[in-house]
Amino acid sequence: NDIEYIFSTYYNMEEIARFSSSLGKYVGYTEYGLKQAENWNKDPSELAARKAQKETYCKHNIDNW
Repeated sequence: NDIEYIFSTYYNMEEIARFSSSLGKYVGYTEYGLKQAENWNKDPSELAARKAQKETYCKHNIDNW
């Protein structure tokens, strides 16, 4: 439960949106990022895929660290 998976998207070296496993959704940081986050949050398969990444990447590799 102490692990958080974060997936960030960037444009021109500026973070426009981020998925956080603790929130379970995307959050936008720019005007374009807000629109993208809204669209991604409407897609249940996109959210399920990102939530599964916590299991795939984080929990799988926790013993390696």
